Amino acid sequence: MSAIQPMDPKIFELIEHEKQRQREGIELIPSENYTSAAVMEACGSILTNKYSEGYPGKRYYGGQENIDAIENIAIDRAKKLFGAEHVNVQPYSGSPANTAIYFALLNFGDTVMGLKLDHGGHITHGLPIAFSGKAYNFVQYEVDKNTGKIDMEVVRKLALEHKPKMIVAGFTAYPRDIDWKKFKEIADEVGAISVADISHTAGLIAGGVLESPVPYFDVVMTTTHKTLRGPRGAMIMCKEKFAKAIDRAVFPGLQGGPHEHIIAGKAIAFGEALNPEFKIYAKQIQTNARALAEAMKKRGFNLVSDGTDTHLILADLTNKGVPGKQAQMVLDSVGITLNKNTVPFDTRTPMDPSGIRLGTPAVTTRGMKEPEMEMIADWLDRVISNIEDTALHTKIKEEVKEMCLKFPVPGIN
Repeated sequence: MSAIQPMDPKIFELIEHEKQRQREGIELIPSENYTSAAVMEACGSILTNKYSEGYPGKRYYGGQENIDAIENIAIDRAKKLFGAEHVNVQPYSGSPANTAIYFALLNFGDTVMGLKLDHGGHITHGLPIAFSGKAYNFVQYEVDKNTGKIDMEVVRKLALEHKPKMIVAGFTAYPRDIDWKKFKEIADEVGAISVADISHTAGLIAGGVLESPVPYFDVVMTTTHKTLRGPRGAMIMCKEKFAKAIDRAVFPGLQGGPHEHIIAGKAIAFGEALNPEFKIYAKQIQTNARALAEAMKKRGFNLVSDGTDTHLILADLTNKGVPGKQAQMVLDSVGITLNKNTVPFDTRTPMDPSGIRLGTPAVTTRGMKEPEMEMIADWLDRVISNIEDTALHTKIKEEVKEMCLKFPVPGIN
């Protein structure tokens, strides 16, 4: 940071403010986490200066000997971590990675199945106003209204009816584990390509907490942050028979020069995830999520699917009489960050929905455990139950800060 302050004091000041916010607050957004200092150093390194269009050994520019070695290390570590046949570590983020998969294996207008957005799916899983929904004929499956869980027999009936060319399994706001074997059986029954989006649970899968779809599915995409605790980015894993199509879709199909400073950060994060300590971390994420869910239920929160198998909790605040947007804003003011979120069969709008989405990857990285989950649930309840009590909010903000300062954020002195 020493070079930023004299060159651009305003940006320096804002970064310092963000550092303070992260240090003094509780991060509950389930797609956010803290990287190690080593990952951050790689992402801010001189590797950002190098253009490297192409792949290791097949670049379009010279001077690639160090870049090729770094990218190959990232690939090899990802293969070892997930047991994948082929890995492409170049996608810039999750949405471009999913787009690359579609571009590689589908024709525009092909029928695809994906989880509906307000039932836990992602915008790239067929949202009508997004590229995926406009370019392809998406058939969307939903969760069961009574259980809040995916009914695999309903998925099978939809697949038999619509005969999709591809079935996408994965989520961004679904709290439960996924039956990968059953999804694969359905895909095989109708002759569909099977694609798993494990962006949220990759760290739990790498840590051995959840079952992996890699042995079964044709293609698996994941972001490299979230529970995997690496830099913002993505990668695509696939069976060898799809390797050439996937690589061509990423480059030159959709991307130019890869971000090799980020790929170096990915390599470091994969190395960290291969350490035995990562399994302990992954298990604690799940333990914390279950503890937080139970503590919230004790305080009258209505949880979609009545709990969680993963790192993620989705709460419907209708019974609390507080919309998700208002809850997010007021909780922000006391130093607790989460996001407003639609819930299945929501009667409110996406920008002012009924629910909130929260998770435990970041707080677990800081070392928080079950006692802190109980404290967090209590703060959530006190704020939401007293949404207009600003004096109470001020008191809770100090309580939050006091607790957070006991748990350092990696990379922040």
